[in-house]
Amino acid sequence: MPPRSLKIDNARYVVTVDRERRIIQDGSILVEDGKVSRVGKAAALANAQAERVIDARHLLVTPGFVNGHMHISYAHAVRGIFPDNLASPLSHVFKLQMAMTEEEEHATTLLGLVELLKSGTVCFVDPGSTKFPDACLQAYDDAGIRAIIGECVSDQEAPFPLPRYATSDAVNRTAAFLGKWQGRLDGRIRAWAMPFSPETCSADLLRAVKGVADEHNTFLTLHHGSGPQARKDYQARHGKTPTEYLESIGVLGPNVVLAHSLGVDDAEIECLARTGTKVAMCPVTAAKGGRGVPEHGRMPELLAKGVKVALGCDSPNNSNHLDIVRAMNMAAIQYKDARQDTRMIPAEAALEMATITGAQALGVADEIGSIEPGKKADLVLFDTQRPEWQALFNPVNNLVYNADGRSVHTVIIDGRVVVDAYRQTFVDEPRLFAKVQEIGEKLQTRTGTAFPRSRWQIL
Repeated sequence: MPPRSLKIDNARYVVTVDRERRIIQDGSILVEDGKVSRVGKAAALANAQAERVIDARHLLVTPGFVNGHMHISYAHAVRGIFPDNLASPLSHVFKLQMAMTEEEEHATTLLGLVELLKSGTVCFVDPGSTKFPDACLQAYDDAGIRAIIGECVSDQEAPFPLPRYATSDAVNRTAAFLGKWQGRLDGRIRAWAMPFSPETCSADLLRAVKGVADEHNTFLTLHHGSGPQARKDYQARHGKTPTEYLESIGVLGPNVVLAHSLGVDDAEIECLARTGTKVAMCPVTAAKGGRGVPEHGRMPELLAKGVKVALGCDSPNNSNHLDIVRAMNMAAIQYKDARQDTRMIPAEAALEMATITGAQALGVADEIGSIEPGKKADLVLFDTQRPEWQALFNPVNNLVYNADGRSVHTVIIDGRVVVDAYRQTFVDEPRLFAKVQEIGEKLQTRTGTAFPRSRWQIL
């Protein structure tokens, strides 16, 4: 059980990301009953008492991070198996995922949770890739994390194996999932509608599951992309761009999060802004996958139009990591290079997408995303007594450009310390690592997925 009161005392910096974007040097935070009750200069909170006090003299505190799009359930067991010259791994990805057993998915999910928490993520969206959520519920509870989950549905043929149902069955499954899962674990579980993509779902299915999401007062997310070829194809079939098509069938709005959204043109961005639709972008996946950020990446334009953008890590076989600090870094640097303009995506904007703006995109900003009285005590404490933090004058620049998740010292969710001085206690890591390694070996054998282990000879 978390202490009824907790004090983060005399932090080197508290980066609040509040409405005034205050950075408090020598700051303290008082947490009571899982929520922030006071935040300010340490001297002003000197008399505040708490059941537990964390000496934060060498720590920098930020809000907990949100990860807006990431597939948690399969890829840890086969991370790194795809060679760089593999044109499209998607068919292999889904074959491996569909072959996982309940026990295997539970173990790989545990590993994903360890990686998320130890790099500062307190809330994540898994876009329906978990096959056995009942088996993973205990893992979510033990980890103390916030999870946004759903059931992936489609009703059209796809070039890779997806869960495919009759349209009515897909709608009913979505409604049943929302009814079962919404609000579990004291509200730390949220359930969304999760059709896979416009290309794999009929207009009838997309409209219907959007209606189900509206009825349950929740969100919908789906994979979305545009670009010259997609616009040409959509114009031929629907007379509209991909984004305009979604608007025309009623599948945009303030409770919709489009994942990736590369290649959108100016008119599509206007459409997203006008409808209040949100976006989750995965900058490391875009770079690693050679998606053409100079041509197709429109993050600066989306932000300039007021579209709420969250950052995501996609999966351990796309970005290959779940470290949102590294995603912040990529978001901040790739557009500077792509546009040859160092003003693109300043460090502060990158941090906002991982905290308050990302929380707004996911509909959780009333609870998390900034350090303010009344909000949930979801906090990340970074160890600044590490070489990559030296010397420290601009804390946001140091965080985004210098650091990564390995300097996360402590993570707090709902006032509960879930990572304490680099250590989590909900799973035996060495035993888990060995188990996931074994799962990966068996999974590749079982599915006939064979790639060279290295281009260099392994003796």
